[in-house]
Amino acid sequence: MLLRTLTVFLISLFLSSASLAQQRLFIPMDASQTNHLKAYGIIFNNLQDGNSSQWLLNYKGGSFMTGYSDELLRTCRLKNVKVKVISNKQAANIITEVEQPNSNTSVIKLDKAPKIAVYTPKQALPWDDAVTLALTYADVEFDKVWDPEVLNGKLSEYDWLHLHHEDFTGQYGKFWGSSRNQPWYIQQVRQMEAMAKELGYKTVSKEKKAVAARIKEYVGNGGFMFSMCSGTDTFDIALAAQGVDIAPTPFDGDPMDPNAQQKLNFNNTLAFTDFKVSTNPSEYEHANIDVPVQINEVDKSLDFFTLFEFSAKWDPVPTMLTQNHVSSIRGFYGQTTAFQKDKVKESVVVLGESPGRNMVKYVHGNYGRGTFTFYAGHDPEDYTHRVNDPPTDLSLHTSSPGYRLILNNILFPAAKKKKRKT
Repeated sequence: MLLRTLTVFLISLFLSSASLAQQRLFIPMDASQTNHLKAYGIIFNNLQDGNSSQWLLNYKGGSFMTGYSDELLRTCRLKNVKVKVISNKQAANIITEVEQPNSNTSVIKLDKAPKIAVYTPKQALPWDDAVTLALTYADVEFDKVWDPEVLNGKLSEYDWLHLHHEDFTGQYGKFWGSSRNQPWYIQQVRQMEAMAKELGYKTVSKEKKAVAARIKEYVGNGGFMFSMCSGTDTFDIALAAQGVDIAPTPFDGDPMDPNAQQKLNFNNTLAFTDFKVSTNPSEYEHANIDVPVQINEVDKSLDFFTLFEFSAKWDPVPTMLTQNHVSSIRGFYGQTTAFQKDKVKESVVVLGESPGRNMVKYVHGNYGRGTFTFYAGHDPEDYTHRVNDPPTDLSLHTSSPGYRLILNNILFPAAKKKKRKT
């Protein structure tokens, strides 16, 4: 009797295991999804656990499909991520549909989670940066790196790097005109001057430009770099101004080079060209890359930018970066709100822009064996973010299309295997 009972149990266990092996998990990313942002984290961590997944580009908002496990299903339900258990036959039918030659859809295999670093000062508050907020909310693991780690070669340990809203020109965000007497500004200047001196540089501007050059080298060696707000244009300005003093006296103690504009080398930049740097220390702009305030002054309800549609089969990279459940996204301000279209290099792919307003919001390009993606604005769910504003609560914005663009970028490297120099 005992033997018979054991036999029945083993047969049942075998049949149950065989049944589970014939199942897949399907995570829709269209408007039906209950928590888009957590869904990215679930796929990322599933990759980190050694499991591959499939990204179904342009299919139901860029949906995901992966192998079944009780634990993964439970995790989805605990995090309020909509998920469906489907059979292998149903999965095969979906793949067949996606791979139809006349459909603008495609299947991308995700193999390995990238190792992520966020370039950010140790004293930065977590709500100062939308990417840090997004990664934390989605439960995506990341390390923090700052200037000493960059200059000491630590970036070679990472696949994906996000640039915090940094001023790579060494002008402290151009807050001098409005905030030079504020305690937070005075403390920031002291900390950065001390760090530059410790690292062997006479001025913060020289130290920051050296950091920008090392990050560019990281990209050339195969790194994936993503940046938002002023971390975009100031990065390129710093590259163009290598060896040129563009910092007015209040920032480094000596006058800027009177011929600085003529000496800029646009061959050094990644995304922007033919821009003019600001010579006014009180002006809250670094150059004319950012759109003038008067151009962007529209009614908030009318402020949108539109994502371009790319060929999923022939242009998978820009397609991955623009996956969303909507094609138009609400605009949002930042120190760098948007890029003037005529300052974007022809080699750069425009992913999103505001039609009729000469405003580019989201761009992507290649450099060496790596890539860069620049996303203008500060926080997709905080229209006019200001210093000391409270943090954005992403639990109130679980399906934010603006934040989805950020998280597309952390999965994009998982679809490309590269050997990188160290």
